[in-house]
Amino acid sequence: MKFVFVGGNTETARVDGISAAGATPAMMVHTPSADLEIVTYGQPVRAPVVPVSPTGCPTPAVVTRAVHELIGFERIAVDAGLARPTSAPTVSIGVDPGQDVRETTPVPAASAAFETARGLGRQMPEEKIIIGETIPGGTTTALGVLTALGERQTVSSSLPENPMKLKEGVIEAALDSSGLSAGDTANDPAATLRCIGDPVLASIGGLAVGATESGTDVTLAGGTQMAAAAAIVRHAGVDAPLSIATTIFIAEDESAAIEELAADLSVDVTVTDPGFDQRDHPVMDTYIAGEAKEGVGMGGALALADQNDVPMATVRDRIIEVYERLLEQDDE
Repeated sequence: MKFVFVGGNTETARVDGISAAGATPAMMVHTPSADLEIVTYGQPVRAPVVPVSPTGCPTPAVVTRAVHELIGFERIAVDAGLARPTSAPTVSIGVDPGQDVRETTPVPAASAAFETARGLGRQMPEEKIIIGETIPGGTTTALGVLTALGERQTVSSSLPENPMKLKEGVIEAALDSSGLSAGDTANDPAATLRCIGDPVLASIGGLAVGATESGTDVTLAGGTQMAAAAAIVRHAGVDAPLSIATTIFIAEDESAAIEELAADLSVDVTVTDPGFDQRDHPVMDTYIAGEAKEGVGMGGALALADQNDVPMATVRDRIIEVYERLLEQDDE
């Protein structure tokens, strides 16, 4: 089994109020690069920030790193349009960061990125891969992809209150810019991703398609962004089994409708509850309050811990250890 982390950026994240994947818009651009470093090394190395929300909620990479320290899964990081360099060893898809989704073609190289990632997926000699993502603004581009493909138009948010009206307005402008209506690019993932997607979704879609073509079992670790990735796979004509591993925070978010999205796409869903309500700690409290919810493979990592009979109390303890180490580094 291999855990694949796909990181990249989209200028869509700069829309005011659309994402909490960074303390400020200026810092948010570093989040994917820092997330890959945290999963790899346990702390940022080259990235100049520890990713937190404007209120201080730490990145889900903290949870994923904690599980890695407990069970030691094999991992690979993929550069799918990083806007800032990372010291984590990466395989590059060779795609630039995505432009604002309201541009006519925010991902002009989407087809090439998809095919490069497809080749990478085919070459992974694994029985199973789990794919996680890190891209601020990704739920908005996911909404665009779902809309253009004609699927259910619902996504979650890293914010406690999902700014759906804002996201819908952005996607309406994006459709107008590209001359599209809902459902116009059904069964054409390349056109969808080029006109209204992001480079991370293009890469995850290609990875998943390539992996299923070689007989590899694919789990998409995340929330509604991974449902959008599943939609890309289905509209590419792949009917192989797919599953999503997510958190209780996504499952309980009515605006996400993850169970309904998954059912539409014939995708199985595994939901893991880390029991954050059983521990009084700032890390746990922010997630209970509705921040972050998912990302950087958090749901997949928690599912792995559960499958390996690691008690969630042990996971919670290690999350706090990782978090406190990050605080110490930040203070330095």
